[in-house]
Amino acid sequence: MDREPSIEDARLILQLYEMRRDPRMREARAWFASNFYCQTLEEMTALCPPGSETNASARMVSSYWEMVASFITSGVLNDELFFQSGHELLLTWARVKPVIAGTRAAFGNPRYLGNLEEVGERFIVYWNRVAPGAYEAFVARIGVRPGSQAATTS
Repeated sequence: MDREPSIEDARLILQLYEMRRDPRMREARAWFASNFYCQTLEEMTALCPPGSETNASARMVSSYWEMVASFITSGVLNDELFFQSGHELLLTWARVKPVIAGTRAAFGNPRYLGNLEEVGERFIVYWNRVAPGAYEAFVARIGVRPGSQAATTS
């Protein structure tokens, strides 16, 4: 992003944090972080069958972070300010990255979670620039194998 962060960026980040505190959102986020380790569309469909609570949780988490990412890609929110505290977006991207191609094909939507992808990949570049090795440590900590499709940089 070419512009400096503003107080409005900080306010938006705080508002986004408040949204994450909703009880149903907390439940969905906790489930996603603890359970979503899918490597294929088939694994994801088995874990999150249509109409299930797990499907609702996965959609709630991914759509929330897609929305946040859209603020960044549109220039509404300063990316580097967000990257300093928005690690959960990167966790979400790392977890959905292995299944994104299959999901896009199944949905017939090549842009499905496209903002999340763009911002997730920019986040990796940012971390590699400001803290070399931090991304590799992060994916090891969250259970994504370095070198797997989720852990690789684009």
